[in-house]
Amino acid sequence: MSGHSKWATIKRKKGAIDAARGKLFTKLIREIVTAARIGGGDPAGNARLRKAIDDAKSQQMPNDTIKRAVQRGSGELGGAAYEDVLYEGTGPGGTLFLVEGSTDNRNRTAAELRKVFERHNGQMGGSGTAAWAFDRLGTFTLEKATVGEDQLMEAALAAGADDYRDEGDVWAVYTPPEQFDSVLAAFQESKLALQESKVAYVPKAKKVVSGRDAEVCMNLVDALDDHDDVQSVFSDFDVSEEELARLAEA
Repeated sequence: MSGHSKWATIKRKKGAIDAARGKLFTKLIREIVTAARIGGGDPAGNARLRKAIDDAKSQQMPNDTIKRAVQRGSGELGGAAYEDVLYEGTGPGGTLFLVEGSTDNRNRTAAELRKVFERHNGQMGGSGTAAWAFDRLGTFTLEKATVGEDQLMEAALAAGADDYRDEGDVWAVYTPPEQFDSVLAAFQESKLALQESKVAYVPKAKKVVSGRDAEVCMNLVDALDDHDDVQSVFSDFDVSEEELARLAEA
């Protein structure tokens, strides 16, 4: 490869990485602004804000950027006012989707996400289209390689968690949303490394999809998640390891 071509390739890759990082920062900043607007600018008394700041710091967001986002949310600085939104929709094979977002223009976001659904053989619906198929739960994931089942059970029971499941390479622990903060604190005190912790929509049952449906479902999740106003995407579809390997080779 010539020097010029190599440099062009490096620039393209760096540009893609920078763009992805920029989108992530946008989502993190919006969550901080919204959390501060709803619960105030003091992380000590605002669990959602505390979690948002921790997430931002884990991505090496500068402290000045975090501070300005908190000030915007609490009203100390001017700027767009964001609100939480939840959109529901369907995808291929009867799959169901919930999309959490943060926006300063609800109508614009709804119109844009409706187009995303339609481009991927889906349809955005009204309230009740998909929410009935999910439970709102605090969720914690821990790597099985670092946490044994006995150790997990002891920590989860002490924390007051409701349930835990074996999900392949990780343990998943579930708790009611109102107990999320206390369970998180208990896990932190136990010194167990959490891979992820959040309040999420968990499907009551999963639909196994394969072939073209699996590919379109995964593309729909990617397209929704790529939208600046989208914070999280939840769905009830499941794809087997064998099907994932087949699609990766296609």
